[in-house]
Amino acid sequence: MKAIIVYESMWGNTAAVARAVAEGIGPEAMALNTSEATAEMIADADLIVGGSPLMGFMMPTQSTRDTLASGKQHRDNPPDLSNPSMRSWFKTLSPGSGHGAGYETGLGWSPGSAAKKIARKLASTGYETVLDHERFLVAGTYGPLNDGEIERAKAWGATIAEKVKRTTE
Repeated sequence: MKAIIVYESMWGNTAAVARAVAEGIGPEAMALNTSEATAEMIADADLIVGGSPLMGFMMPTQSTRDTLASGKQHRDNPPDLSNPSMRSWFKTLSPGSGHGAGYETGLGWSPGSAAKKIARKLASTGYETVLDHERFLVAGTYGPLNDGEIERAKAWGATIAEKVKRTTE
């Protein structure tokens, strides 16, 4: 199974979850940021899992990224904005046929969801949702991830792999 975990990460938390999900799926899975997840890299993917931070109750917008880039906020811990946003990446995603899932990193109390939007975008492009979206919790605005979240991400990845395997048998 060709499995790609695509992520937008600003403080490393979403990237860490992507690597853990890939590990849970298995050795053939690759975690790629939005710059690395080119059309060639994701061609013929059986599974795409997308992840992003939850900011302002949704996937980061260009306005959010512009505010972060201005340096007016987060001076003590600047975000990594060197890769395209998940929203921009979706604009380059060609129709496919496979399975998909979405996750987000954020605070537990937020009412919005980036992961739900990711799963919907993947489904509308041909990657049928295989498992409900998931939120992995951070301890504060910049993280770190809460204790146990990496292990939970590995287990979630393993569950995704098992569900995909069952649907293709």
